Amino acid sequence: MSDATLTLPRIRAGALAVPVGALVCVHPAVGSAAALGLGAVIALGGLAGDEARIQNAAKGLLALSVVGLGASLDLRDVLDVGALGASLAVASILGCLALGLLLAKVFRVDPITGLLVSAGTAICGGSAIAAVAPTVRARGHQITAALGTVFVLNAVALLVFPAVGAALRMDAEQFGLWSAIAIHDTSSVVGAAMTHGERALEIATTVKLSRALWIVPLTVILAWRARRAQPANEDAPRAARPWFIAGFVGLAVLVTLVPALQPAGEAVGQVARRLMVVSLFLVGASLSRPALRAVGVRPFLQGVLLWVVVAATSLGAVLLVV
Repeated sequence: MSDATLTLPRIRAGALAVPVGALVCVHPAVGSAAALGLGAVIALGGLAGDEARIQNAAKGLLALSVVGLGASLDLRDVLDVGALGASLAVASILGCLALGLLLAKVFRVDPITGLLVSAGTAICGGSAIAAVAPTVRARGHQITAALGTVFVLNAVALLVFPAVGAALRMDAEQFGLWSAIAIHDTSSVVGAAMTHGERALEIATTVKLSRALWIVPLTVILAWRARRAQPANEDAPRAARPWFIAGFVGLAVLVTLVPALQPAGEAVGQVARRLMVVSLFLVGASLSRPALRAVGVRPFLQGVLLWVVVAATSLGAVLLVV
């Protein structure tokens, strides 16, 4: 049997693997981590096809999903957080970003991956990574390293946080505030806060959603810095302008000012969250073995140490002032 005959089935499978995988990820039962893993399996199995084309599709879909998330964000939640919650949120975000970038240098993580890990830890996990990635022209393996770190720590948080809260006899307000500050993704914040009752869930959700707004100034500043540092070489990838953030803010303002649109906004937000899962599948499908080998374990070590410091520091602050 000739080599051409042997490769023909693989070519046909490769043409179908990515579209079929994307359709599978539309189903609500498929989570972000599973979608990313499925895409990686397809890529590393040699079935993905054109890596550059898939990367472009992933970045476009990530940006679109970030826009849609704005429709489910009520800006009045920011006002409901209160001075204490807002102060703790600002302090933790700035401190986390500074420490994360320092740890990236210590562990010799490449600057873009280190930035993605820091942003995901500081603000809102996968959503922040998705917003920052197109702005700084992050590549598939860099996004995967950051997302993989966040996904693992989210799973750990769902087990550790309720146990710590119970051991320290934290009340609902303390636990809700701590969860919102120290857990990456909103879904994991909700899962952990539910163990301490409705009041903890209400506080955690409100604070976490308000933190999502920090995606806006972060991406604007990063885009400005990236364009100022743009090399003179015309062949180099150009830093992107975060126009999708304007869409995010515009939808959030519209839904806030017109309460009748909130049910529709929530529906748009649900679609956007599902699109984000599909885009994470595409991120996984754009990987290559050399790129993964280049990442190594350093971003994970950076993310773990950063998260431990943020969780411990915010826990002490909450217990002290709440």
